[in-house]
Amino acid sequence: MTMSTKRNIYQELEHPFAQYIRIIGKGKTGARSLNFDEAYHAFHLILNKEVFDVQIGAFLMLLRVKEESIEELAGFVKATKDQLNFNPIQVDLDWPSYAGKRKHYPWFLLAALTLAKHGFNIVMHGAAGHTLNRVYTEQVLSYLDVPICQHQSEVESELQQRHFAYLPLTAISPVLDELINLRNLMGLRSPIHTLARLINPFDAKATLQSIFHPAYRSSHQHAALMLGYKNSAVIKGEGGEFERNPDAKTLICGIKNGILYEHELPKLTVTRSPSEDALDLALYKAVWEGTKEHTYGETAIIETMAIALYTMQQADSFEHALVKAQHFWHTR
Repeated sequence: MTMSTKRNIYQELEHPFAQYIRIIGKGKTGARSLNFDEAYHAFHLILNKEVFDVQIGAFLMLLRVKEESIEELAGFVKATKDQLNFNPIQVDLDWPSYAGKRKHYPWFLLAALTLAKHGFNIVMHGAAGHTLNRVYTEQVLSYLDVPICQHQSEVESELQQRHFAYLPLTAISPVLDELINLRNLMGLRSPIHTLARLINPFDAKATLQSIFHPAYRSSHQHAALMLGYKNSAVIKGEGGEFERNPDAKTLICGIKNGILYEHELPKLTVTRSPSEDALDLALYKAVWEGTKEHTYGETAIIETMAIALYTMQQADSFEHALVKAQHFWHTR
């Protein structure tokens, strides 16, 4: 059946997806959030391409204005996870990277690579190029000669060889990759940027998530709990990536053994650190190789590692995790 034939049919009969647009878009008094089952079914239709483009645009932007609820987030993610074709593998830490960096280098990536050098299996996943004027993880990994995986077999091989594997969103879900790239067409981020961070494609023992806006911390935290994630940390990271910003207090909204907690880390600098004039990857690589120093960057690396170690329950306190992270960085 052609698309025009389908469209003609739905001029007479209501499209199955229309109910979900109506639920979230029926005015200030009539609208409500979707429950978990509604969110699951709505996103199942999207993932199976049973929805028209105009419906997807309306749905995503209505959610963006309303702000997605915890049940909506969890339902969208569960629908996505149920369509994945990955087999279980041993992953210690799931590390999403979807924001890109603009003002500072991606120090979080060196934190992840350092942990990998010390034997922790880390899977990082992300998408590149959906927001202009940013440096994305895929570009930096290529510069550091770290492969970009496309299949589970490659992920397993990289974890065995270097304990770190990066998987682009298009290899996880081509549909989600198409949707996240609507960013420049719409002019706004959509819930796809949020739910992608929660996918945890290999069901890692611990997960990290970063948000742009503080209000999203709690919804990410509670959605992770609803999805059954036992150990997780959500922070407002520098530039939107999971990276501790030394210039600001950092509130960790976490889950430890299935129990919610909050822990605030203090601001570490007296004055705000200057933004980089340009992101020179040669300098970045020199810091990684130990031939250059970068006070702000190395502080961000060690502090970010400490949060990851604490989330993975590799330390009984953040202070202990920080000592361990310092040792890891200096012995990389």
